[in-house]
Amino acid sequence: MPEVKSMFREVLPKQGQLSLEDVPTMVLCKPKLLPLKSVTLEKLEKMQLEAQEAIRQQELAQKDKPESL
Repeated sequence: MPEVKSMFREVLPKQGQLSLEDVPTMVLCKPKLLPLKSVTLEKLEKMQLEAQEAIRQQELAQKDKPESL
């Protein structure tokens, strides 16, 4: 691979220490959207509504049913 010449020349000190500071920086990522209600909670609410509706239907059927003596 041919070496590309840059306009900057690398200079290393002949005496002393060479130090490199690596400062950690924050990395921003996309925010994660959380549902207001969990899937399980939605299923439970749906089951509860269905059970209440079934009870309501049974009560209406019993009220509408004529009592025989």
